[in-house]
Amino acid sequence: MKKLLWIFLLICITINSQAQLLWKISGNGLQQPSYLFSTHHIAPLSIIDSIAGFQAAFDESTQIIGEMVISEAQTPEAIQLMQQMMIMPGDTTLHTLFTEDELNRVSEATKEYLESDLTYLLKVKPAFISNNIVVMMYIKHHPEYKSQEQMDSHFQVKALEEAKKVIGLETMEFQCELLFNSSPLQRQAEVLICTLSDIDKTMEAMNELTYAYMNQDMDGILQVIQKREGTHCDPLPGEMEAMLDNRNLEWIKILVPLLQEETNFIVVGAGHLPGKKGLISLLKKNGYQVDAIH
Repeated sequence: MKKLLWIFLLICITINSQAQLLWKISGNGLQQPSYLFSTHHIAPLSIIDSIAGFQAAFDESTQIIGEMVISEAQTPEAIQLMQQMMIMPGDTTLHTLFTEDELNRVSEATKEYLESDLTYLLKVKPAFISNNIVVMMYIKHHPEYKSQEQMDSHFQVKALEEAKKVIGLETMEFQCELLFNSSPLQRQAEVLICTLSDIDKTMEAMNELTYAYMNQDMDGILQVIQKREGTHCDPLPGEMEAMLDNRNLEWIKILVPLLQEETNFIVVGAGHLPGKKGLISLLKKNGYQVDAIH
């Protein structure tokens, strides 16, 4: 369960354009280059074997930068923080947010995918339930998926073994706030019911996303993210910005000074790279040259 919690965090905070996964950052007075690598958190680690220049870029780097320091998400303090933040305040329970029919649907899903009776989850925020169900849904349909080979974790563990520095762009507390508190509880409930209403559609989107990533098709990934179904599952104004654009704008403020100090290997979810407020564009606006490595 402990490992599932932080795997779930990574999957939720992820989900991006151009047919390339690895980029070189240079120019603008840099004495040494840095590298930007896009991940998809449920893709197999074996993908790196097909990425030209990957090992050389990783070996050359002296510092690894991730969305967060994953080891910090595995501490007892971090798990306790997450447990506190995923609980609904006051006397609010799932009974408050769902009709009886909706609650029955949630109950069936928690039994099937989380192997938990809803009685034990009545105070848990819908966002936690829905995201964990999606993770377990994927694992159930793809038994070949190996959570112990999760890419972001692998790179950070390998970095520490090689005495490289590991830096996080965000804290565990920030990511918990984003996941559990950025949307009202009623909106979280709405998304959960929408997800459960068409599980096949949810799996189809996840499979399309994984397929595009494994083929290094960033345009394909962007198309999946931008697809709208005309349902409550579609993001409301501001929701995608909170997950991607706003974080990119904060990350670039951290990255620019770090680029001057070390050869960095930056590892973030693929959705953070493309677009006018994507990291590639923001780095170029700051005067850097960003080239795909082939």
